[in-house]
Amino acid sequence: MVRGRLSAWPTLPLSWTGHAGGINCMSYSPNGRQIISASDDMTIRIWDAETGAISGEPLIGHTRKVLSVAYSPDGQHIVSGSHDKTIRVWDAETGAAVGKPLKGHSEGVSSVAYSLDGRHITSGSLDNTIRIWDAETGAAVGKPLEGHSEGVSSVAYSPYGRHIISGSLDNTIRIWDAETGAAVGKPLEGHWEGVSCVAYSPNGRHIISGSLDKTIRIWDAETGAAVGKPLKGHSSYVSSVTYSPDGRRIISGSRDKMIRIWDAEIGAAVGNPLEGHSEGVSSIAYSPDGRYIISGSLDKTIRTWDADTGAAVGNPLEGHSEDVSSVASSPDRRYIISGSHDKTIRIWDAETGAAVGKPLEGHWEGVSCVAYSPNGRHIISGSLDKTIRIWDAETGAAVGKPLEGHSEGVSSVAHAPNGRYIISGSLDKTIRIWDVGTGAAVGKPLEGHSEGVSCVAYSPDGRHIISGSLDKTIRIWDTNTGAAVRNPLVGHSSGVSSVAYSPDGRHITSGSLDKTIRIWDTNTSATVGKPLVAHSDGVLSVAYSPNGQHIISGSWDNTIRIWDAGTGTAVGRPLKGHSGWVWSVAYSPDGRHIISGSNDKTIRIWDADTNTGVGRPLKGEIANVQSVASSPNGQHIISGSSDITVRVSKPFLHQPSSSYNPLHAQFCSQPDSQGWVRDSDRGLLYWVPLDCRKGLHSPALITIPPTSGVRSVSLDFEDFVFGTNWPQIFKSAPR
Repeated sequence: MVRGRLSAWPTLPLSWTGHAGGINCMSYSPNGRQIISASDDMTIRIWDAETGAISGEPLIGHTRKVLSVAYSPDGQHIVSGSHDKTIRVWDAETGAAVGKPLKGHSEGVSSVAYSLDGRHITSGSLDNTIRIWDAETGAAVGKPLEGHSEGVSSVAYSPYGRHIISGSLDNTIRIWDAETGAAVGKPLEGHWEGVSCVAYSPNGRHIISGSLDKTIRIWDAETGAAVGKPLKGHSSYVSSVTYSPDGRRIISGSRDKMIRIWDAEIGAAVGNPLEGHSEGVSSIAYSPDGRYIISGSLDKTIRTWDADTGAAVGNPLEGHSEDVSSVASSPDRRYIISGSHDKTIRIWDAETGAAVGKPLEGHWEGVSCVAYSPNGRHIISGSLDKTIRIWDAETGAAVGKPLEGHSEGVSSVAHAPNGRYIISGSLDKTIRIWDVGTGAAVGKPLEGHSEGVSCVAYSPDGRHIISGSLDKTIRIWDTNTGAAVRNPLVGHSSGVSSVAYSPDGRHITSGSLDKTIRIWDTNTSATVGKPLVAHSDGVLSVAYSPNGQHIISGSWDNTIRIWDAGTGTAVGRPLKGHSGWVWSVAYSPDGRHIISGSNDKTIRIWDADTNTGVGRPLKGEIANVQSVASSPNGQHIISGSSDITVRVSKPFLHQPSSSYNPLHAQFCSQPDSQGWVRDSDRGLLYWVPLDCRKGLHSPALITIPPTSGVRSVSLDFEDFVFGTNWPQIFKSAPR
């Protein structure tokens, strides 16, 4: 398989033809490689997103117009709704019908959508109802959702799957509880004609609606209140609306034959309308990477547009990636790892930026988190497939069987400082502890959070575990007993997305979707100072510098910020370069570089002193990179992605300064079982006393932190010697 870009792509036709009737709906496949379209000609067609060529024969089975189509989250199935009152499920690879048609509506089915976990299908109908179906059996789930007084034109799930929204010709939008089917709050009212289309913003905070009244409206998803004034500009009714993947833009298609782009924050039109269709525009969509817009029209064609310039595109989409959800640096600074929603982990060489070996494949859902073992010999990954996997960092081979026990996706993983245990946090609201040697669960799950656990971390001494949750709290747990330590840390006004201990264990830092970072005293659980405020959107990841002097944060606003850990003030300007959300941030073990992973499918490396980018972004993922980490020697980076692979690469780092000791990049930072630190050829370098080994975790760490009853010791590498004279490298550390 060839990955990456081609030097020359085949010419993409400006408009794609193949349907014998108007196109009513289009959708991208989850991996961005195919586009499906539904037509008045009673068929569904699959298109190659790179070339615009038709893939296979049309999907035939409906007896009237096909009004709506959607892919299942795993891309294996297609669901379609038709004027013939039925819903059909198709095999996305073969095009064959799966099972019998889903029947129950008494009028045409205008809209269909899959739940985020792929277990349910929701349909909206001109019979005024919404129905939920079991995707596997085709059976109706519960009673129809009733409340609209006119036909339902559009349905959609919220980004977290908790709610369903519906737009209706009765001029209203309704919100429903996806689990119970109960109406949530009152209808959203403001349009003076029928609502033709609805969609959620990527972060779930807003709803947009398009109407026969020619306007688009934005609504607060929590309160149902209208946000700002209606967006006006179309001269005919609005048939389709959607957000860009980063949530900054809204696009709308209309029967006036035009597509318009809007600034989602201020509601102003961006540039001129996109013109080219000879009939009304019925459906629009963004490519997963946000670089392109596709439109379907009653003129029977599909067109592709450049999302930045608005120009018609004659070249194919270059492919797209899904989010880079997690990044990390290896203890020895030689590698960086990244995890992604494309189901893969990748390893990168921290010096050259090149991918190291093939992607690590094994997860069957997106990779949400990655981490190195303290000695750098293993990589652990957590996935939405509910499992944790352990990998050999050198060979990329899976070590043992997956760790199974969680009932929902795994959102966070971490190694104990002694390397003997792994902790995992899950959307099932629990934290689990695992024995690395046996893969067995240790004790019962840690329970206490009322919502999914988004992040976990060990304290530096390994005595405590912290967890952050969508329930807006942070909890501290005793690693020996599993008992909660004190009350939850409360202060954030939205879900906690990331937590980290300071290197000295005295403070905890938390990042939240409320756009703030908070610092907490581990002894008192009290907040330290005021919240750190500067990001314009939710904070997704936080990390301490190795010396504890700085905190870094990555955000939905596409930036990384550096903070003074002592004062809480922002240091310099934000680091800009990613074109998508920054899912994960990490420091290199020596603190000289910052690593960031984004949903723009790249990993970037930054100089921590100058705040400037180092080299080019690391590319190679074909889907969202969700997690990255650096190897212990800092020379490689690994990345995890939802394409079910793990990759190793070499990033572009600065050349060492004149004071840099090359020995630091050549030895394994972890003592072996006898206490010896070895060079890359396994030769003996020096011996570490038993009581000091726990603190020695990085070649850049020249002071071994004192443990109980042990004085602080520094290692002077400038006059380093081998052999029997090795004790000469020790000297008393200044107090």
